[in-house]
Amino acid sequence: MTSTDKTTLEVDRTGEGPALVLVTGAFNTRQSSKDLSALLADHFTVYEYDRRGRGDSGDTPPYEIARELEDLYAVIRSTGENAFVYGHSSGAIIGLDAAASGVPMAKLAVYEPPVLFEHPPALDTVDALQKLIDAGDREGAAKLFMSATGMPPEQIEWVSHAPFWPGMLGIAHTLPYDQLLCVTGSASSDWLKPITVPVLALAGGTSDSWATTAADRIVSVVGDAESLVVPGQNHAVDPAAVAPLLREFFSA
Repeated sequence: MTSTDKTTLEVDRTGEGPALVLVTGAFNTRQSSKDLSALLADHFTVYEYDRRGRGDSGDTPPYEIARELEDLYAVIRSTGENAFVYGHSSGAIIGLDAAASGVPMAKLAVYEPPVLFEHPPALDTVDALQKLIDAGDREGAAKLFMSATGMPPEQIEWVSHAPFWPGMLGIAHTLPYDQLLCVTGSASSDWLKPITVPVLALAGGTSDSWATTAADRIVSVVGDAESLVVPGQNHAVDPAAVAPLLREFFSA
């Protein structure tokens, strides 16, 4: 399928039931959510797509956040109904921004959108990431991005030697997109005010405090929203922990 600017989007469809679109975060493709979609496919028709620049989707320049919203709208439109949406991390920011912009959806669930209202990230990190990408230093960009998210050096070192590291580097050129989403989303919470669809804001019980702060802020700004802490979970939430919550929220 294609988006508004003719960018090709690769989409997988599984399961039966009401349409549910999954929007992934940084370092992820549509393959990253397969464990979750498998747990949801008995209740929903699940749509997973490669965000632009990732996997098998295109990446028409120049990048703008508005293009990501158009991409999500294109996927929702392809379902033929007013779909449910679940976004994780920067994918959660896309879901929220799309809802605020009037993209039609039935309900929206988000897990830890990195909107750091108390300590907004600097825009110059986006420029620094892009310079590293332009110089061909994907590893440097990936490590800078992880550092900017607050990941400790020892964890970054472990990740850089993990089996999935090459796959992360393969889509590292999209990290400026995710960082820009975080920067613009963190500037203020006013952009959330137009959201009228029901929203479930989730945060992990072992995550840093910014995650619950973000969920609480969403609830305070959005008219029809609730927050929930997922016990024992961090930013890399276990699909088995979040799937029952999504089924309950979207089926209510």
